[in-house]
Amino acid sequence: MFAPVYFDHNATTPVDPEVVEAMMPYLSQQFGNASSRHEYGRAARRAIDEARAQVAAAAGAHASEVVFTSGGSEANNLLLKGAAACLGPGLLAVGAADHPCVLRPAEQLARRGWSLEKLPTDTAGRIDREAYAAVIARRPKIVSLLLANNETGVIEDIEPLAASARAAGACFHSDAVQAFGRLPVDFRRLNSAGVHALTLSAHKMGGPKGAAALILDKRVELEPLIAGGGHERGLRSGTENVAAIVGFGVACQLAVERRAALAVQLNRLRTQLEQGLVALGGRLFGHSAERLPNTVYFAFAGVDGETLVGQLDRAGYAVASGAACSSANPEPSHVLRAMGVDDGLARGAVRVSLGRGNSEEQVAGFLATLRSTVDRLQRMTAMAV
Repeated sequence: MFAPVYFDHNATTPVDPEVVEAMMPYLSQQFGNASSRHEYGRAARRAIDEARAQVAAAAGAHASEVVFTSGGSEANNLLLKGAAACLGPGLLAVGAADHPCVLRPAEQLARRGWSLEKLPTDTAGRIDREAYAAVIARRPKIVSLLLANNETGVIEDIEPLAASARAAGACFHSDAVQAFGRLPVDFRRLNSAGVHALTLSAHKMGGPKGAAALILDKRVELEPLIAGGGHERGLRSGTENVAAIVGFGVACQLAVERRAALAVQLNRLRTQLEQGLVALGGRLFGHSAERLPNTVYFAFAGVDGETLVGQLDRAGYAVASGAACSSANPEPSHVLRAMGVDDGLARGAVRVSLGRGNSEEQVAGFLATLRSTVDRLQRMTAMAV
């Protein structure tokens, strides 16, 4: 019997068995509140401290710079709204192709008196350098740009962008959720270039949902979103999710150990997949830029992306039509629109994001299924015209 194949690792990843094993004691006998003064609480605090050190080591940061949150969306909101509250209204610049959890809070700030610039991309999906220079000349107070795009996988060279922002006096943040665990991320080097904060998340790298972090230069002042008992240096109150934080730490350690070998595996699978897609007449998005080794974004003329995703799901292949958190949105991908892709073709966009458990045999089977599915859908489209 055919086993379903998971090709949607940019949406979330399976929790690694070693991570599950590390978490289990904190879901059962080690149930203490890390703020309690007795041994149950001290055990929980030690576990959090160890995980904080593991996350920091993987990100090239100091443990004191790690602020745990419930997810990447919360971390992005904390940085943008928290910095905005301390800096006062001014110019805020974000990428037009950034994740909605950056774009939506930026739009909220625009309704509260901030000027908002959504930076355009070039046709490959990278920030347009001329447009960026023009915005930097206006001395923005906050700049936030993705390190790697969740739909296309395109990697942004943020160091020179951050350096320009630093020269203009801006607070520079990067959402590194998709990049972390797949690429080397060194906050110390990035911070030297002008990056003040990074967002990371556990569930994109074999960890559990419900654990993420904002890596924050301690010189940056933020007003907390959640007030209460003063957890996480007063920046994020609320009793810590000890089990998830422990899992996050172990996932970071495993990701660093496996990253080089995994990149080789994923690059090989991506090359196989892209060669097959081109042979079938598929259009690849962002392929001329440096990308994450696991991400392929494509479309076929005359084929609706949501329909194709549904057909592939029934055939046993889990893929995505863009970002999972936007899957209910019938509009074409805002990322592809920012890249200048025609709406008709953009509506056909499908993302495959590979992972450690995928194989050449699975990619070959997917391409065979895709060939027959696309042929059938294109014939149906032609008959309907």
